[in-house]
Amino acid sequence: MTTTDPASIDPASIDPASTDPASTDWISVARTVAADLAKDAAERDKANKPPFEEADRLREAGLLTLLIPSERGGGGADWRTAYAVIREIAAGDGSIGQLIGYHYLLSWNARFFGGPAVVERLDRAAAEGRWLWGGAFNPRDPDVVLTPEPGGHGFRLDGRKSFATGARVADRLVVGATRSDSGEPLVVFVDPAHPGVVRNDDWDNFGQRLSASGSVEFRSVPVAADDVIGSLSQDDGVLSPFATLVTPAIQLVFVHFYLGIAEGALAAAADYTRSTTRPWLLSGVESATQDPYVLATYGELAVAARATRTLADHAAEAVQQGLDRGHDLTEHERGEIAATVAAAKVQSTKAALDITARILELTGARSTASAYGFDRFWRNARTHTLHDPVAYKLREVGDHFLNGAHPPFTLYT
Repeated sequence: MTTTDPASIDPASIDPASTDPASTDWISVARTVAADLAKDAAERDKANKPPFEEADRLREAGLLTLLIPSERGGGGADWRTAYAVIREIAAGDGSIGQLIGYHYLLSWNARFFGGPAVVERLDRAAAEGRWLWGGAFNPRDPDVVLTPEPGGHGFRLDGRKSFATGARVADRLVVGATRSDSGEPLVVFVDPAHPGVVRNDDWDNFGQRLSASGSVEFRSVPVAADDVIGSLSQDDGVLSPFATLVTPAIQLVFVHFYLGIAEGALAAAADYTRSTTRPWLLSGVESATQDPYVLATYGELAVAARATRTLADHAAEAVQQGLDRGHDLTEHERGEIAATVAAAKVQSTKAALDITARILELTGARSTASAYGFDRFWRNARTHTLHDPVAYKLREVGDHFLNGAHPPFTLYT
């Protein structure tokens, strides 16, 4: 484990190939990259440019190949580490936390839905090319069609997805599509360099602005038979309990980058309070850091962040154990994991929204100047938490507590 101060390291100088991946302190690497991202996060948020440069920072640090086994050229880390990395990156820039979180989950689609041969082939290619994975997978946009070519020579992909995180800057795309002849939903992967793949710069929401989550179109894009990863059918017996871990796994990605955003907001606010915030004229203290109301509010928010981290780490352990079980995982075990993740999702959503809104009570009126960009933390948390209404997760947690019911399986959004 490194003892070097992460803040003193230039991310561009990190060469994962020169070190033993098994001995790499990936959390310190992520913290270094996050500190670098935080320096100009407010300016980049305003510019709202596709995050090509940010993707390169992740690539140069070796974080994109983190989950690939070391014997195949990757970092050899597990999902516990990946979740912690997501949280660290999100503390520096919430958009890039989302980008790398989706990347990790999408890179695992071959494991969830495919066989050993496709997993090994994609692992080795992704490690060599240091691919960033993007996704055109949103099941609420079921308008991408996979048409078999005559003579069984692969397929043709056509259609559009309106929300595709990472697609604009990705090296490979995971795409959910429906076969035109049978109606079977499938997951395939595509090289976005093909001219028939149109990646639009139309992501202009008020939060998560650099997550590259715009639309993508497919115009007669060829898909080889070997590039079909597997079926997404929810008919009985098609997907194993292991495959359906895809949904708790991505939900926990959300948990960790929500938590990262909250922790990043709290740290930025604390720095501002220490250096800039003036004590209130009726406080009777010489420094804002001694104001009892400021201290009590920081205490409240710090407790919320710590409680959320504990739940998030507990859920990460549960997901990792489920993944380690592989195809021996039972329906009951999968259900218990999903319930654990749902509880963490509820807590992280509430904590992130509360912390990112209330930091302004601690920094004061002058901190609302656009130069500081404190509003971006709340905008980022609010934007993504709307994708998956927390009320439904609360219902799942309550049904599990009261009736022992497990959350139903749905493909992730």
